Amino acid sequence: MIEFSLAGAPRGKERVKTAADGHAYTPERTVTFEGRLAYAAQLAMGDRPPLDGPLQLDVRMYMAVPASKPKKWREAALRGEIRPTAKPDWDNGGKLTDALNLIVWIDDKQIVDGRVRKWYSDRPRTEIRVSVVSNDAIQEGIFS
Repeated sequence: MIEFSLAGAPRGKERVKTAADGHAYTPERTVTFEGRLAYAAQLAMGDRPPLDGPLQLDVRMYMAVPASKPKKWREAALRGEIRPTAKPDWDNGGKLTDALNLIVWIDDKQIVDGRVRKWYSDRPRTEIRVSVVSNDAIQEGIFS
């Protein structure tokens, strides 16, 4: 299993923008976040080559509790009783893992089982967990 964390507010992948001259570009905030995510993945991987075969991905986005919320609401959020429904969208959080191609895995098409979850925390961060799916697990999935 590969696990790593990126400190700071989670981000979702923003849509490609089109400049006035017609060329398409990825917004700078997305490029920067993906670069930080790729660097954290490189540190976690060390000298290991990218994983091969079917993979399971778990993305956990820990968001800061809004300062405007009352103490009881904040406490409930930190206990996991209230979950974030604000941006980033869960699917855009998962799309950021494109930055992990050729670092953690060869290509994200290898992900056969993925999950993105959002929580509140006093320590905003994005956590990534990747594990190889065994042939036994694949066969159990077919018949269950």
